[in-house]
Amino acid sequence: MSEVESKNFIEMIIEKDLAEGVYDTVNTRFPPEPNGYLHIGHAKSILVNYGLACKYGGRFNMRFDDTNPTKEDVEFVESIKEDVQWLGADWEDRLFFASDYFGQMYEAAVKLIRKGKAYVSDLTAEQIREYRGSFTEPGREDPGRNRSVEENLQLFENMKDGKYADGEKVLRARIDMASPNINMRDPVIYRVAHMTHHNTGDQWCIYPMYDFAHPIEDAIEGITHSICTLEFEDHRPLYDWVVRELEYPHPPKQIEQAKMYLKNVVTGKRYIKKLVLEGKVDGWDDPRLVSIAALRRRGYTPESIRMFVEMCGVSKAQSVADSAALEYCIREDLKPKAPRYMAVLDPVKLIIDNYPEGQTEMVTAVNNPENEELGSRQMPFGRELFIEREDFMEEPPKKYFRMFPGNEVRLMNAYFVTCTGCVRDDQGNITEIHCTYDPASRGGNSPDGRKVKGTIHWVSAREAVKAEVRLYENLIDEATADEKGAIYSEEGELYLNPNSLTVLKECRLEPAFAEAEAYDRFQFVRQGFFCVDAKDTKPGELVFNRIVSLKSSFVLPGSPVRK
Repeated sequence: MSEVESKNFIEMIIEKDLAEGVYDTVNTRFPPEPNGYLHIGHAKSILVNYGLACKYGGRFNMRFDDTNPTKEDVEFVESIKEDVQWLGADWEDRLFFASDYFGQMYEAAVKLIRKGKAYVSDLTAEQIREYRGSFTEPGREDPGRNRSVEENLQLFENMKDGKYADGEKVLRARIDMASPNINMRDPVIYRVAHMTHHNTGDQWCIYPMYDFAHPIEDAIEGITHSICTLEFEDHRPLYDWVVRELEYPHPPKQIEQAKMYLKNVVTGKRYIKKLVLEGKVDGWDDPRLVSIAALRRRGYTPESIRMFVEMCGVSKAQSVADSAALEYCIREDLKPKAPRYMAVLDPVKLIIDNYPEGQTEMVTAVNNPENEELGSRQMPFGRELFIEREDFMEEPPKKYFRMFPGNEVRLMNAYFVTCTGCVRDDQGNITEIHCTYDPASRGGNSPDGRKVKGTIHWVSAREAVKAEVRLYENLIDEATADEKGAIYSEEGELYLNPNSLTVLKECRLEPAFAEAEAYDRFQFVRQGFFCVDAKDTKPGELVFNRIVSLKSSFVLPGSPVRK
């Protein structure tokens, strides 16, 4: 029996439309406003829209909804393009801007005025809100609602010609002030704004509102299915009204899906902007954030984000994903791909007293036990090594199998060594650990069959590569956020985790790291997955970001529970 493909509700709508001849193709778009960096929630929109176009053999457009010059910037345009390309969504030659259509939008507004479906209002923004009414009371008619077509045409032309100050006049759609949907109570569709636009310069001093511009953009581009998030569900009647009144022959269809939320994670642009301006994070791409640029800098892969989006699925039901699920996805992606090298993050020197001074030998290490194709490498081994400080204790507790006086352990891929003691400085800090080795145990195996319970990693002191390593925790203090039921206080201040970043400046890595470049990813033995920081790494000065630790409590839904 062939396996039945499970379809989400959007795919069901699309296939019904195709079967009934509503559309003969599927064209989608990703329409961000260039007023900030994209985050993980946008990744879902990008991948869903691109995925639908690919699945049904249609087209995917990239379009900037740049109708608000007060908040937009070329920096954001370029960062968004980079993010979308990095995720693998190919818009081919279809890169558009809402501002490309300002002339057509102006003519569309004139058409509505001529049809008696739009009028110029003299009310202030505050008065418009007051006249709109409430959820229980209908709105009141604007004093300018019954102006003649000719007067409205002249007033709207005067708006375009810069004869009014910002806020002095607006153009409103003439729909229904008693509508139960407040969005249909004569919404503003054009406002005066004497602002220089990043794309059109000073050509315009009036700009369309998003709810008016978006359906026009979709219709002009031949978009068939306009996928958006649930907060636009109440705006859909206005979307349909615009395309219907402007008489587009093949009107697009708006479909709403649930947003992607992550527990205890900052995605709001105003919060991120505040963190950036206050210097509490290292820009919009700080690896503690979940902007796409931050995830890329931290070391996440496009494949891991696609896996996460697919895991979360497409739904109408609002839900909150666990960031541990995102971490699970990057682990699964990197396990077979990342070379597994040795790095000592908190080094202390280990001296093998009976190893010949000045001698160096090469030992063989497998690059990734889960992927034979990655091969093996040669590591230098000598009398002086670095090991993790936590791998030695003078007075260990029970079931501590690492290094302590009198105990024998395995140096990974090398030899058995037996600890003989340590040296301390005047402050009592351990500066050296001493041991002896068994020359017959080369490769980490004993010829007489004796067993050792502890295996520790190491790097040769002489050839070690120095590096800075950054360890990350959640930017938000999760315990406080869980207790308060929010990630910010009543005053709007975020509950920040003071331990969200730990910087280790004296790490020692094996020589294989010397050629590492920006965005190269590795598994540090016993430590986790790490990525070369693309922003702060300089020639001879390696900086690594920990992408994720090795273990997690996250269990993939449907997996058997381990007891």
